[in-house]
Amino acid sequence: MAKTSHYANAAKKAANVSLAENLLSEAKALRINVSQAAEAGVARAVAEKRAEIWLRENAEAVESSNAYVEKHGLPLEKFRMF
Repeated sequence: MAKTSHYANAAKKAANVSLAENLLSEAKALRINVSQAAEAGVARAVAEKRAEIWLRENAEAVESSNAYVEKHGLPLEKFRMF
């Protein structure tokens, strides 16, 4: 997953975001930095979407690799220490 530290020193751009009033009030009461929390949430969503896309784009290769291992076993299995 993407770490927010990856974006920590990146240039920032203002964005309008709508949040539920009670959620925003609670976040402020708890002294949560809403911008940082939003950035962390968006970074997480980006990482999840990238992983989803990668899996979809590489599904055929993953299936092929899994089929090979099922048929022939792991290529270097005799060298495994566990």
